[in-house]
Amino acid sequence: MINLEESNIQIFADGASIEGIRRAKQNPLIKGFTTNPTLMRSSGVVDYKNFAQEALDIIDGSPISFEVFSDDLDEMYDQAKIIASFGKNISVKIPITNTKGYSTKDLVGSLIKDKIVCNVTAMFTMKHVEEIFSVCDSNIEIILSIFAGRIADTGMDPMPIM
Repeated sequence: MINLEESNIQIFADGASIEGIRRAKQNPLIKGFTTNPTLMRSSGVVDYKNFAQEALDIIDGSPISFEVFSDDLDEMYDQAKIIASFGKNISVKIPITNTKGYSTKDLVGSLIKDKIVCNVTAMFTMKHVEEIFSVCDSNIEIILSIFAGRIADTGMDPMPIM
């Protein structure tokens, strides 16, 4: 059995309930938090910035990822800059493609140049990983959120990508 306390594995709680974040913060196995606009909408969040500030107050410096909500690449950049300004413990979630299928590789590259920590999300293929590696800077942290479960749901083995 894996001893999470002694491993490099970090568990992040995913959700958009302030009460859920408060409960998760009490669990010593939870090392960080993440949310997204869909979860926020489902939880009734109507003011993104106020929700973010309340969550930041609760988590007290733990890492957290907040996602952009625009589908336009220029607006995503502007939103990422604003979101990153909320705190030093924030990584900005950027989906690997927008809903039109356009890659966000160059956007992520620009944000990395601006020293913004990105959490590139909704990654499903080795091509996605390679695209992002091509714009990485070894001095700037980056999180790659590979959706292994969804890859497996398609009948493919996610382990070669992982």
